[in-house]
Amino acid sequence: MQLLKGQKADVTKGRNLSGLILSFGWSAGNTEMGIDAAGFLLSEQGKCERDEDFIFYGNPVSQDGSVNYAAAGNGDKENITVALSRLPQKVARIALTLTLYEGEQLNHRMKDVSGLYLRLLDRESGEELYRFDYGSDLSMETAVVVGELYRHNGEWKFNAIGSGFNGGLAALCVNYGLEVEEAGKTEAAAAAETAVRGTNDTAAPDKQSASASVNLPAQPPANASSNPSPPPPAEALKPPVLSKIDLRKKIVQFTLEKKQLTGVTARVGIVLDISGSMRNLYARGVVQEVVERILAVASKFDDNGVLDVWVYDNEFSRMEPVTERDFGDYVKRHILNNRSIHKFGFNNEPPVMEDVIRKYTKEEKKDTTPVFIIFINDGGVVRATKKIIKNAAVQPIFWQFVGIGNSDFEVLEGLDNMTGRVVDNADFVHLDRIEEVTDEELYDRLLNEFPHWLKAAKDKRILQP
Repeated sequence: MQLLKGQKADVTKGRNLSGLILSFGWSAGNTEMGIDAAGFLLSEQGKCERDEDFIFYGNPVSQDGSVNYAAAGNGDKENITVALSRLPQKVARIALTLTLYEGEQLNHRMKDVSGLYLRLLDRESGEELYRFDYGSDLSMETAVVVGELYRHNGEWKFNAIGSGFNGGLAALCVNYGLEVEEAGKTEAAAAAETAVRGTNDTAAPDKQSASASVNLPAQPPANASSNPSPPPPAEALKPPVLSKIDLRKKIVQFTLEKKQLTGVTARVGIVLDISGSMRNLYARGVVQEVVERILAVASKFDDNGVLDVWVYDNEFSRMEPVTERDFGDYVKRHILNNRSIHKFGFNNEPPVMEDVIRKYTKEEKKDTTPVFIIFINDGGVVRATKKIIKNAAVQPIFWQFVGIGNSDFEVLEGLDNMTGRVVDNADFVHLDRIEEVTDEELYDRLLNEFPHWLKAAKDKRILQP
């Protein structure tokens, strides 16, 4: 359903809806423009009560994990995912905004941005519930309040606002009750006071003094000193546009902190099923996306930021490792366009698993760093795999199997009940449509058993204490 500016729509009423994906899209007229989506979690008083309730690229996950910011795909630019059923009652509204990084200083304005839209999607099914196209009336503004999710009579509704702000992100922060610890705070407050906002089913709250503070990127002072320092090089003035890998590394860091894995170093590898049933996932770019998502884990665990890669069907290939410098189109360049790689046959896991073991325990045996292997498979694992896992229990390798699709995972589902091992060295998670799983959920599940294995392996002297 297409929404018009000022229109209010029921989100949860009449729907069995536990979560939303709020997908932002736009086209920038200037490639140097930094454009960022954000969400402000507001109380009944319309205020961000603490800076942790401001969700953006610098703070991508709310403290309770119910709201998550990440780069998007499928033509969208950025997503804010909201687990409505997990939102604390104290969150009465979520204001959704879009800002231009240092718009005033760099003379970037909303008139130079076209195709602005927000899509509201059912997080579980991916169904688009509403679409709001806005921005045709914007000109010199540097920020927009796109809309608000808000509670009303026990349900959630959406208000399509699309109103412009002057003063950029700083003005929005002041408007929502965050104290901006930055020169130019007065100007930001003035801009916030003149902002045009839409109305909701309840009266808009009166903005009082700020109750929390937030540090924004420093902006240049209004008046230059009598002895100004040399101007920075041109490239230093460009707004920092975070890539998907940067955003995902922040979410990985959040997960590591939650799992008490900060400071852990590990070598990380990924094994990719390239049997015939995987053909569609390679063609649609899903496998490339998986590689990029796992690279973020390697970037946080491995000092060199290297992700080792294998592909296999009934044969296997050990690939060139992937890093942050060369991950773009890695699957197409190194796998699909590589004629020497056997593709789309039947699956046979033991040979590739033996090569993984050979690399880390023989070729690199002097390196005692633990190994974290993520093994992507879409079903039909051969039974001999269990023997390889059992024999490898004395090695410093943890195997995290990920089953995608709805095929038979009988062998992998039995890993937790496998006896005769020194330590439990393998785990299995089933993600039917991995492309629809948020980064937060993916990293949380991938890293769920690894901490337990680390402790057990150290207790058994498989790893150095």
